Amino acid sequence: MPSLLRNLSPGRCLLLAIAMLAGCAIAKPRTDDPLEKYNRKVYQFNDRLDKAVVRPVAVGYRKITNPPVRRSVGNFFTNIRMPITVANDLLQARPKQALQSSGRFMVNLTLGFAGFFDPASQMGLPLETTDFGITLARWGVPDGDYLVLPFLGPSTVRDVWTVPVDSYFFDPLSTYASNHSYSGLQYLPQVFYLVTLRAQLIDAESYLQSAYDPYVFLRDAYRQRRLYKLYDGNPPDSVIEQMQGLDNKNFDPEELLNQQHQWEQKHPGQSNDPKQR
Repeated sequence: MPSLLRNLSPGRCLLLAIAMLAGCAIAKPRTDDPLEKYNRKVYQFNDRLDKAVVRPVAVGYRKITNPPVRRSVGNFFTNIRMPITVANDLLQARPKQALQSSGRFMVNLTLGFAGFFDPASQMGLPLETTDFGITLARWGVPDGDYLVLPFLGPSTVRDVWTVPVDSYFFDPLSTYASNHSYSGLQYLPQVFYLVTLRAQLIDAESYLQSAYDPYVFLRDAYRQRRLYKLYDGNPPDSVIEQMQGLDNKNFDPEELLNQQHQWEQKHPGQSNDPKQR
């Protein structure tokens, strides 16, 4: 499983949670991934890093906490990062959404005891998140090639700008770290945030483990999740069909599955097949 450092913006790669949204999607032809050779190498690096460092820490966190505590901590980090959504709603010329997210932020910050509780949802203020990658998309910037970044995980040529822009300008955690110096301790809130994200995904790991080709599974899950976020959870059928390759009259899902099986047979060391472990 790739490192969850990619989740520097809301959920963006809560990768297995993303995969849950796309578990039944048919993968696009591999010709749609021109950087696949590079991406697979980075994917393997991130996966090893996750298994060696990130996941063990997340498992330890779950062992010393209970679900209510983890839920409250998750609420805090979700709320403290809400300015990212508000700023991007404004950049997307969506004042109604910006006002709603601002109201949610203030309600949870005050009535929710610094955001550890979520009274805003009970008051009818739903959680909606966005980021700079979605902002670029709404203004017509194409997503570009799929790209796996070291440490950060799945992205695209367009979405890669989310990390520097949102982190530098809008993320309160990054702002706090850049304006304080405690011998590196100022970064602990960000590290703890990443640990909480990774801990949330442990229960969903079976989705990835059941995939014949985890790399393709996460790639297409990431794309679909971003598509749903762009269209507020309701993308047009034509867009979904185009993403899945179903608009191509020559598209043959059986042929595609055969291609994936052939690839796995040639790369046994990169398979998630239990028989090859």
